[in-house]
Amino acid sequence: MSGAIRRVVSGPGASGKSAVIFDDQVPIGQVATIWHTPALPAVNAGADDSAPSYTTELLHSGGSLFMLVRMPPGVEAFWHATDTIDYITMISGSVTLMLEEGEVLLRAGDVFIDRGVIHAWRNDGTEMAVYTCVILPAEPAGAGRTI
Repeated sequence: MSGAIRRVVSGPGASGKSAVIFDDQVPIGQVATIWHTPALPAVNAGADDSAPSYTTELLHSGGSLFMLVRMPPGVEAFWHATDTIDYITMISGSVTLMLEEGEVLLRAGDVFIDRGVIHAWRNDGTEMAVYTCVILPAEPAGAGRTI
């Protein structure tokens, strides 16, 4: 499950004027970090790359996290909750969102806002499910995070 996605990032160039500071390929495994800020509000100065390898610790770093996720057919993610608010946009394929009180099928073009509740994902389809996820810190929901 490999490949790459083109990533274009703007920022202040050498002259201090707006410029493209990264135009590269980000290797995509199951989850790829596209951008991460260690704090909020984000610091937009400088030209350092901010796309570390994905780890679950990034979910609770206190900053923002932008990821691209690819879930193959037949995969089911574990049940978990985070102290975050997640904005998810389905790009292709479909996933079943599993909640404690039901399930919902999300397809390409659908958006989902996860407000830190216990959930899991399952790909019952025949094609790769691809979605982006923007994660921001939030107050705990219910008992709070499990990962």
